[in-house]
Amino acid sequence: MDRAVKLYLWAALLAALTGLFYLAAPEGSALSRDGTTPLTVLTAAGPREMTMAEYLPGAVAAEMPAGFSPEALKAQAVAVRTFALACRRHDGADVCADSGCCVAWLDEAALRERWGGGFEANMAAVAQAVAATDGEYLAYGGQAIQAAFHSCSAGRTEDSGALWSPLPYLISVESPETAADVPGLVTTVSLTADELAAALDLDPAGDPAGWVEALVPDGAGRVETAALCGKTFSGAAMRSLLGLRSTAFTVDWDGERFLFTVSGYGHGVGMSQYGANVYAAQGLSYRDILAHYYPGTEIM
Repeated sequence: MDRAVKLYLWAALLAALTGLFYLAAPEGSALSRDGTTPLTVLTAAGPREMTMAEYLPGAVAAEMPAGFSPEALKAQAVAVRTFALACRRHDGADVCADSGCCVAWLDEAALRERWGGGFEANMAAVAQAVAATDGEYLAYGGQAIQAAFHSCSAGRTEDSGALWSPLPYLISVESPETAADVPGLVTTVSLTADELAAALDLDPAGDPAGWVEALVPDGAGRVETAALCGKTFSGAAMRSLLGLRSTAFTVDWDGERFLFTVSGYGHGVGMSQYGANVYAAQGLSYRDILAHYYPGTEIM
């Protein structure tokens, strides 16, 4: 084995054992693509220059529980790296630290506060996933993809065309997680008739039992459109206006309140993080997981 490779492997092992913030070869080393890839991250404190090697641990740790399977963490590292490479959506920055826009990111101080005494072990797990996938990203037609991901689904992921522009690698696929795998997979939102009417700006009449005229499902089993009191809403609009965790919901009137029963969490497009963790527990590698959730792509 080449002496430089041996030195890098020993350094990587030492970093993992001592809890250093990231695992990567020195800047400029041919052994680390992440270490030589510059990135401008728009944080709450303003733009911050760093390398991909410095960015990824904070992003993976902010987006996925560090206690997940190593293969799930690797899949997340590749997805985040791909997203950062393909993003470029901000003036003066490549990616921001807002999960509602790009990808969440936390610095070492924030992660120490979040994890407390578990910081060393958790960061070592995340750093190993980043180092093990150094430089790897997903491509379709030779270009980095829009590697969307979300927390959890209920049986199937969503097709990108239901929410955004359709992309051939962001189609609805099966996802294996159940309530036994995901805390809070199924949640409820309860609203009075007045609260629902105010939230949706309805002009209701008659018995609230007849307000919900139709819930039309899409191909993934989520709500595509909902008709209430003569108005039609997209499932995404209902989710936003009512604070639902996903567009996979049903609604019932119990005589006093409307009860929305919601399955999953997030927009539902791309990789399900909890689904990835279940697949990893079943023995799938991170490459298998990525191939499932982003069909037709290849790892570059």
